[in-house]
Amino acid sequence: MADSIGNSVDDRVILVTGGSRRIGAQIARTLHAAGARILVHYRSSTAAAKELGAELNAARAGSAALIAADLQQDEAPERLIAAAVGHFGRLDALINNASTFYPTPVGKITRAAWDDLIGSNLRAPLFLAQAAAPHLAEQRGVIINVIDIHGLRPLKGYPVYSIAKAGLAMLTRSLARELGPDIRVNGIAPGPVLWAEHDLDDSMKREIIAKTALKRVGNPQDIARTALFLIRDAPYITGQIIAVDGGRSI
Repeated sequence: MADSIGNSVDDRVILVTGGSRRIGAQIARTLHAAGARILVHYRSSTAAAKELGAELNAARAGSAALIAADLQQDEAPERLIAAAVGHFGRLDALINNASTFYPTPVGKITRAAWDDLIGSNLRAPLFLAQAAAPHLAEQRGVIINVIDIHGLRPLKGYPVYSIAKAGLAMLTRSLARELGPDIRVNGIAPGPVLWAEHDLDDSMKREIIAKTALKRVGNPQDIARTALFLIRDAPYITGQIIAVDGGRSI
C-alpha cells in the first residue's frame, strides 16, 4: 500500500520540535513552502517562535501554530502531541529535531548533564514517537529523527552527546520495525551544517571541513530538503539514516 502522503504535502500536519531556530526553523519553512501545515515546538525561544509563526501565517493564513513545552518534563510528550492534534485535527509527520549539545569530558560528567543530554536527544524522541504513533498510523505517517554523524563516530570530549545520538540512531531503526507498515521512520545525520553556538576554535573548524569529501560546510537547507524528500518522495524507505555531511562520514 502506498504512503498516504504520496507526492504532496499539501495540508499535511507536521510537528517540528525545536522548530523556532536554526535547522529546525529551516525545516519548518521548507515543509511549509511545500504546502504543509506546521506546528512549531519551542522551549524558551519565544521571540524567534513568534516571528517564525507570523512569517508562515502571513504566507498562508492559519497554516502554522506554536506550542511551548519543556520536553524534559515527564508529561510533555503526551501534552505536546495532544495539543498538536487538537489544533489541526490530525498529525501526519513528527520531526524530532530538538537537541542539547555541549562537551562532557570524562572526569567532569555530571548526572545533570547525563539527564539533560540523554533526555533531549533520546528520551524525548522516544516518548514523542510513542504518543504520536496512534495518530500517525491513521495517516500512514512519518517520523524523522535528526541524529548526527557523531551518533556513528564519537566526537572527542562529547561522550554523553555521542552516546545519546547513537541511541537515537538505534531508536530510529527499532521504531521502523515496531511501527511498520503504517508508519515510516527514518533519520537524518547532518555533518558540518551550522557551527555549534558555543565557541569552536578556527583550527577545529578547519579540521572538520578538511575531513569532508566536498571540503566545505553545508547549510540548513540541505537538511530541510532531505526531510521533505523523506516525507514526500520516499514511500519505500524506512529504517534508514541518511548522512547529509559532505562526505565526512566516509
